Amino acid sequence: MKRPSILVLGAGYGGLMTVVNLQKVLGTDAADITLINKNEYHYESTWLHEAAAGTMLPEEVRYDIKDVIDNVKTKFVQATVTEIDVVGKRVLTDNGEYAYDYLVIGLGFEGETFGIEGLDKYALSIANVKAARYIREHIEYQFATWSTEPVKDDSRLTIVVGGAGFTGIEFLGELANRVPQLCKEFDIPREKVRVICVEAAPMVLPGFDPELVTYAVGHLEAKGIEFSIGTPVVEATPEGVKIKKGDDQFEFIKAGTVVWAAGVRGSSVLEASQIESMRARVKVEKDLRAPGFSDVFIVGDCALMINEETNRPYPPTAQIAMQQGETVAKNINALIKGEETAEFVPDLKGTVCSLGDDDAIGVVFGKKVTGKRASFMKKMIDNRALFMVGGTKLVMKKGKFNVL
Repeated sequence: MKRPSILVLGAGYGGLMTVVNLQKVLGTDAADITLINKNEYHYESTWLHEAAAGTMLPEEVRYDIKDVIDNVKTKFVQATVTEIDVVGKRVLTDNGEYAYDYLVIGLGFEGETFGIEGLDKYALSIANVKAARYIREHIEYQFATWSTEPVKDDSRLTIVVGGAGFTGIEFLGELANRVPQLCKEFDIPREKVRVICVEAAPMVLPGFDPELVTYAVGHLEAKGIEFSIGTPVVEATPEGVKIKKGDDQFEFIKAGTVVWAAGVRGSSVLEASQIESMRARVKVEKDLRAPGFSDVFIVGDCALMINEETNRPYPPTAQIAMQQGETVAKNINALIKGEETAEFVPDLKGTVCSLGDDDAIGVVFGKKVTGKRASFMKKMIDNRALFMVGGTKLVMKKGKFNVL
């Protein structure tokens, strides 16, 4: 009897956890598992803001996939997925075509520009390791160029961050610590540097406790971060961004660096498939299957699930993606055995937003935490995620231990 073929697309949090757990729950020789990813490494997307700001090296946020999977039980293929044909049950890549009996789609996120003119050309996005490295080098170049210019252009030292959500605030926290280091390195007066957060919504960190938001904004403002809230970006140019200040009022902020962190969408490859989606995210069934396709599961940024308590989608967090991977592995095992699948029920242990290496805000097990205590919790959450994928060995190699 032919063994079922399981194809997992993407080695992000959801895809990698699916593979790791499939290796645990499936019996010996129960199925052929193939993991396809465009890079030979997994990167911690929740750490990219640190690499982009320059407070962590790009190499530190990634690790080789082959180091954390069982290379006997799972075949790893480095390839870029170009087409998903769920009717023909095949996936096309730049490295061949692959058929499947069960498919898991975890292709991650892409930046969402909301159709704002020039944003795709002139703003930088913290999209992956390479993009984070480029942002770091771009900022350093602006500082280095200013320090050697005969006629100083102070706008080189202005950094605009679009978005006051999770990614934007965590990036601002790293910048708040990084800018003084850059000023010292390039002999630049701190008052010459401006870091401005522009947010279209009327609030910072929507969904967070107001007391914690007040703490976060106060902490960042004390370190020189400026906020322009309720002022949407309407255009990006090579010189900066144009923001709307009122009904007929606009302001142009001249800036050497513009980083867009105000929204993500799922993979465009998924959007082009026969699966119905919205902004490349699929409203999945309760067991994480794609509607109408009993052999296709969706995890991570590509999956859309409604929290019935709030009637809003669950946020596409690493915590949820990893839990989805566990559930999908169990459900595929159940289908192979002819058993019923189980519903995915998120177990939300809390959320922590870092404000740099030494501060954070969050709610953990129902309790609000701030400062060094919250920062400690953030690092423990990061280390736990590493442990769930690669055990103690990966924690010792990549873990965060500067907890004091």
